[in-house]
Amino acid sequence: MNQMQSIEEFTKRIKRILITEEEIKTAIAAAGKEIDKLYDGRPILLVSVLKGAFVFLADLCRAVSVPCEIGFMCAKSYYAGTTSSGVVQITMDLDQDVKDYHVVIVEDIIDTGRTLADVVKLLQGRTPLSLHVVTLLDKPSRRLVDFEADLSLFTIPDHFVIGYGLDCGEYYRNLPYIAEYAADGN
Repeated sequence: MNQMQSIEEFTKRIKRILITEEEIKTAIAAAGKEIDKLYDGRPILLVSVLKGAFVFLADLCRAVSVPCEIGFMCAKSYYAGTTSSGVVQITMDLDQDVKDYHVVIVEDIIDTGRTLADVVKLLQGRTPLSLHVVTLLDKPSRRLVDFEADLSLFTIPDHFVIGYGLDCGEYYRNLPYIAEYAADGN
């Protein structure tokens, strides 16, 4: 689905809204307060693994009052079958040296957990002052590795979801809510 044919095609793929815009705003405000409490005025580095979490990162950075910088990474992991090869390819690395930072990885969704677990391991190897993971969505029924975020805003069932930064074929990132995607348009 690289070329969207029409607005009708676009909208018929939105099966149903799972998490409303207002629910997201409320959860992010609460997460911002938790992060403020955790870091108690100490500066942090919010890190987004592109592309899906950029919308969440933008709103979360405005919800915290502690001083913060932002950073971006692109990472790809290669797996053979059900076993991780342990190879994470960083296609875009952070500009910051994390050893001087309290790092908070801001993730859109934790599904199998493999790539994020590898990114966390990679960043921990760079010896940050501390490292925490906050995710907008958690889908534990799909987890293939033992990994949990320090803070999950919503736990969802095993649906393919779109909106609020999450995409299908690069579309739907602009939706202000999280919706279930209808592959068949019904």
